[in-house]
Amino acid sequence: MKYKTNRARTSASSQDSLSGTTPRSSLKKCYPTTLEFSEGRVWKVLQAAAIGLMMITAATAAQKPPKAEDVLKEAKLRATEKNKAIYLIFGASWCEACHQLDTFLAASEVAAIFNKYFIIAKVSVGEGAAGHPTWDNPGSASLMMKYGGVSSGGEVGLPFIALLDQKAKLIVNSNKPGKSKAGDAGTGFPTEPEEINWFLSILKKAAPAITEDECYRSSESAGF
Repeated sequence: MKYKTNRARTSASSQDSLSGTTPRSSLKKCYPTTLEFSEGRVWKVLQAAAIGLMMITAATAAQKPPKAEDVLKEAKLRATEKNKAIYLIFGASWCEACHQLDTFLAASEVAAIFNKYFIIAKVSVGEGAAGHPTWDNPGSASLMMKYGGVSSGGEVGLPFIALLDQKAKLIVNSNKPGKSKAGDAGTGFPTEPEEINWFLSILKKAAPAITEDECYRSSESAGF
C-alpha cells in the first residue's frame, strides 16, 4: 500500500566528529583499555543484565497493540450498550492530519457532542511507512480495506474514518464521492469548504439525531 504522508519528515544525519570535546587520542590516556572484574562481580553483572532483558521483553509484550478486530469488537459492545454509532478512525503516528483530528476531538465542546452520539475507536495502520510496523494493530490494513479505505491502486489517505452501526456495518466513510482514488478522496480531517460540508453530512448520516446547532458548534470549535 502507498500511504500519503501529510507531514514532511527529515532524515537524521550522523556526525563523524565532535567539536569542542576532548580528542580521542587524549581519551585513551584518561581511561584504561581493560577492566578487571572478579569472578563474583562478573556473575552479578550478568545476572543484572539478564533481569533487565527479561523486564524489557515483558514490557514489550505487554505493550503489543491489540488486534484491530478486537478493538472493533469492544466498540460494538459499547455501541450496543449505549445505543450509539461507531466512529472508527484509522491513523498513524507520522500523520499530521491525524494529530489535528485528535486535537479537534479532544476539544471539550466537540467531545461532549461526539460522546453523545458516537463510540470513538482508533486503529493504527501504516506505521511501517515510518519504520515502526509493530505499532500497527494487527489486521488493521485488511479492516481498512473492508471499509473502503484503500484505492484499487493501493493508495491510502489518512486519517480514514468509517462510521458504522452497532453491528459494525458500514454506514458511510470519509471518502467524498466524485473522486477516483480513495487516497485522494479522504476527508478524515477536512480543510476545504466542500470537504467540511461533506464531513458534517456524514456525521448526520450516521447520527440523524445530531442537530444543526451541534454541527455548527463542532465546526466552530475546529475553526472551520
